[in-house]
Amino acid sequence: MNREVTLPLIVDDRGTLQVSAADVSKLLRTVGGRWLHLVEAGAELDEDTVAALTIELAKLADRIDVACIAHSSGAASG
Repeated sequence: MNREVTLPLIVDDRGTLQVSAADVSKLLRTVGGRWLHLVEAGAELDEDTVAALTIELAKLADRIDVACIAHSSGAASG
């Protein structure tokens, strides 16, 4: 099963982003990285599942970055 996640950009009435894309994408990548370190350290986590989840978090972070770049450059979103 492959489900797409859509995250709306949160902007105020002047079009200013209310969430730092850099912070959100960094958080997503950090979580994935920490999971990988846990697996490498011998934690009892399923390696394939952790790898798959880490990849999906990175893809989501990439999508957030792209959406925010498009917003910042004035491209229409949604």
